[in-house]
Parts: sequence; C-alpha cells; structure tokens
Amino acid sequence: MSIPLLAYKPSSQNQRVSGYEVPNEDTPRIYRAEDCIDDTDVQQLIWAAYRQVFSEHEILKSFRQVNLESQLKNRAITVRDFIRGLAKTEGFYTLVVETNSNYRVVELCLKRILGRAPYNKDEEIAWSIKIATKGLGGFIDALVDSEEYQTNFGDNTVPYQRRRFKDRPFNLVTPRYADYWRDKLEDERYKWGAVNNFLEMARSIKPKAVTQNVTVNTANIKIPDMTRDNKPQGTRASIDSSASFPFR
Repeated sequence: MSIPLLAYKPSSQNQRVSGYEVPNEDTPRIYRAEDCIDDTDVQQLIWAAYRQVFSEHEILKSFRQVNLESQLKNRAITVRDFIRGLAKTEGFYTLVVETNSNYRVVELCLKRILGRAPYNKDEEIAWSIKIATKGLGGFIDALVDSEEYQTNFGDNTVPYQRRRFKDRPFNLVTPRYADYWRDKLEDERYKWGAVNNFLEMARSIKPKAVTQNVTVNTANIKIPDMTRDNKPQGTRASIDSSASFPFR
C-alpha cells in the first residue's frame, strides 16, 4: 500500500494567480506539437524539451535519446511522454539525482516539470516521501500525471516557467547541485574560516637556521651579594660566666 501525498498549502494564495509580468526578452517561448509545421519545428521542440529537463544549454551527445526523438517525430508518443522519458534517463539521474538530496531533487523537478518553484518546505517534504516510497520513476510519474501538469501543459506542450517572482529564469540561475556537493568535490578548495587555511600558511613558512656566532660580554656584569645573616638585627650574643660546667 503506497502512502498518499501529504497535504500542504501554499505559503501565499498569490502563487496560484496568473502573473502580470510585462513581456520581455526573458519571457519563455511556448513550444506546442500542434504548432509544428515541418521537421525543423519538431527539432526545435525537441531541443526545448532537452533544455527544460536537463537545464543544459549545450546538450551532450551522450545525453541524447534517439529512440524517444524518433517516436516523437513519428507521433508515436506525445510531448508529455517525451518529457517523462527524458526525466527517467540515466543522464538525468547522473546530472540531477545522483548529486543532490531528495529535497533538492524535488525542487529541481518541480521547476523543470511543473514550471514552478516549491510552495514551501512542507511541499518538499511531501514529495520527498513520494521519492522514498515509490522511487524516482514513481515520483516522475506522479508529477507528469498530476492534474497541475495536465491543466497547464496537457499532452502536447513543453513545460516552461509559468511564474517568475524575481531574477532570471530557472535554467539560468539554478545550478545542478548544491553547495555541499560542490564542497565534497572540491576538498582542496579554499574555504573561508577553515583551519586548513592556517595550516597551509604555517607549512609554507620556512625559517632560516641561525649560523652566526653570538658573543656575550660579561665584563660589566655585577653579581649581587647573595649571603645571608642569620642573626637577628639589634641583638648581640653573650656568655654567662657564673655557670658551672663539670669536667672543666
């Protein structure tokens, strides 16, 4: 029996309201299958899906899924199935899942699949439990098959960033791993306040050995008088002559 998704509420109701941003160069372009007229349009839709899921601006050849691309071009699968397939590939696992905690995976998947950031920590906890109970595949299926995905993207639209409160788009500001993984990969990297910084500095200092002869002049040194007088001051020793001593 699978555990149902925990209930959570948005931190603000404004997160459910459509944005009123003025269109500019950062406004996402929407790619739909019904808008594709020729193979060039289909190829642009495929690259848009890669950029959205992998968040890589230069897709490596090893990450490409030729079989999925072929099925999409032949209309054997929908765009939604293509997104599902990309999120379950080994490349996505290597780039996103392997280098992050479950909370971070939830954050990235919500941004790339549902097109929005998590509402709050409660939502991250709820979805991370889904990962722990159903695995990554079950988590991806839950997102792609969710009512929110169907309402906003349907079967033929590539997910995009639906609402941005500030800064640049997700794909430009979100690295693929967090600080703790970066520090793990770069153990020799300079870290502010770390003890190793001072140890390295101490090891780099090489004091020179003193080879010069040192001469000490003792001619003018005055040695103080260290003798002690055990007699109390102001008293004199006296002998009593009237005393009688035997064997005199």
